[in-house]
Amino acid sequence: MPARRLILCVFPLLLGSAARASGPAEGFQPVVPEELKMTGEPAAPGAPAIILFRQVDRDDNSKTSHEFNYVRIKILTEEGRKYGDVEIPFDKKIGNNVVAIKARTIEPDGKIINFDGKVFEKTIAKSKGLKVLAKTFTMPEIRVGSVIEYFYTVDFGENLIFDSHWILSDQLFTKQVKFSLKPYQNSDDPFGLRWSWQGLPPGTDLPKQGPDKIVRLEVHNIPAFQEEDFMPPENEMKSRVDFVYSRDMLEADSGKFWKQYAKKRNDGLESFIGKKKAMEQAVSQIVSTGDSPDVKLQKIYARVQQLRNTSYEVQKTAEQRKRDKDKSASNVEEMWKAQAGDGVQLTWLFLALVRAAGFDAYGVLASDRSNYFFHPSTMDASKLDANVVLVKLNGKDIYCDPGAAFTPFGYLGWPETGVPGLRLDKDGGAWVTTDLPHSFASRIERKVDFKLSDTGDLEGKLTVTFVGLEAHEWRVQQRNQDEASRKKDLEDQVREFVPAAIEVDLTNKPDWNSSAPTLVAEFDLKVPGWVSSAGRRALLATGIFSASEKHLFDHASRVQPIYFHYPLQKIDDISIQLPLGWQVSTLPAPINQDGHVIVYTLKTENDNGTLHVKRLLDVDILQLEQKYYAPLRGFYQTVRNGDESQIILQPGAASAGN
Repeated sequence: MPARRLILCVFPLLLGSAARASGPAEGFQPVVPEELKMTGEPAAPGAPAIILFRQVDRDDNSKTSHEFNYVRIKILTEEGRKYGDVEIPFDKKIGNNVVAIKARTIEPDGKIINFDGKVFEKTIAKSKGLKVLAKTFTMPEIRVGSVIEYFYTVDFGENLIFDSHWILSDQLFTKQVKFSLKPYQNSDDPFGLRWSWQGLPPGTDLPKQGPDKIVRLEVHNIPAFQEEDFMPPENEMKSRVDFVYSRDMLEADSGKFWKQYAKKRNDGLESFIGKKKAMEQAVSQIVSTGDSPDVKLQKIYARVQQLRNTSYEVQKTAEQRKRDKDKSASNVEEMWKAQAGDGVQLTWLFLALVRAAGFDAYGVLASDRSNYFFHPSTMDASKLDANVVLVKLNGKDIYCDPGAAFTPFGYLGWPETGVPGLRLDKDGGAWVTTDLPHSFASRIERKVDFKLSDTGDLEGKLTVTFVGLEAHEWRVQQRNQDEASRKKDLEDQVREFVPAAIEVDLTNKPDWNSSAPTLVAEFDLKVPGWVSSAGRRALLATGIFSASEKHLFDHASRVQPIYFHYPLQKIDDISIQLPLGWQVSTLPAPINQDGHVIVYTLKTENDNGTLHVKRLLDVDILQLEQKYYAPLRGFYQTVRNGDESQIILQPGAASAGN
């Protein structure tokens, strides 16, 4: 992982304001003839385009904080013309907006064409009921050799202070970038500011705060960021500087900081859940006197998951919440009466209920690893952005998060697994690490009974069972979809399993609405022409469900570490009934490739005219350093070779004649 450094700055009570951050906010910078003549960049050979200059100036000292952005790009190839389609993401639901967009194209001969087209607002991504919006537009008259540039301002929500992030890495090589941050200063409402950095290019002067209180950074020649499949989160790998505002910044020692923070958060948690009598009454409605501890725990878990979870509904804007008079519960008693809450509140309600039932349990602030990896040394509490409950059961630590919808009991959502967490208590808490399930706990099981026709078609009944985190992921992704969309997505998933054109039809109605550890889908499946003829013989490839691994890790080199969301098994049980008169000539040799943390086995058998193919791919690992890519690539080549191995058949007389 990139090295991290930390700076702490506590602002005194200041009167007045600092000097305004400098920047080209008044208009475009001058045209540079040398940039128009460029045909390539020696530091980025073959690049379709490069960023010549970028500037980001943030000012947090007004009712509406704002950030000015300026970008200048050189188009070097035909492929590079796509960078003329500009998308500027923003978060509208918290009051942010993109304004004052200006753009122009400078042709190779110096002619300037100002953008006077329409700016559109569109959704570019959706996840968990949230949507990401962007202002989009297309630059005019782009050709190879052109320079395009644009600037805009992001206005943030009124009367709010947001953490700031300087992202140096871009998908294009960057020749020069300048950043500045004018921090919030208010004598009546002082905040501390802390910043940390990672992956700064060698020789870069570190971010520095000047006498005017503005923090600045200038960086040159930043390599293009290379995206790869199965890599850690981009936010973790990119060169960046992160700023965090807080009133809790007077402590520079990380150990003392977290003790103070844990005590404060524990006080707030105890205030929210401290309704013992109401919770005892609620527990009496959920469990029975004779229930064992594990049954009690599971009943309480299931009951909490039955409550309305507002985090998994389409999110409302601030105006909509005000209009609908939405009011958040101030304690667990109000939640229980309302039978509703957001995901965080529901998990804390579970904590209150299990304590009322007599369990030793703690609230834990955990880090979500889907976007970042958490490092306590940075003292960035904003990255403790998930909450779970630690329950002591029969001498074991059980982690639970019923506020994460569809999560089976005994599981956490994958971003919360194997991560540091701050266990809260009145003494200042302690660091724990959440469980990372073994690969067997999350599986894709594919069982099919085929009949082989004389013409080489496979046809039969397929059952796919998604287990553990696989079942959870499907339910979360499909929660707001209709039955037709769910059916199509499951059928498309089967198409992605098979490396050939298929005919597939979902025949059952999977249980989408529970937190069961399995999700079962049944299909009618036909694979036309899977068996090929070779003279008087027929060849049947064993890897019927091998498409996902067909091109996995087949690149010769690797830049980024290898990262899997969670350990996973794929188990295939394939039965193929041969036509009457067909014989098996040769079966492939069994394969047992054991890489300790990753295993592949393949075994084929003939049982009186019925073939059995058993396949296992077990990936029981989370992350590998890039230096282990070569052996990993070699392992997957073995997988591909095994999946391409052939069963040699001798067709019956009639089939051979045909």
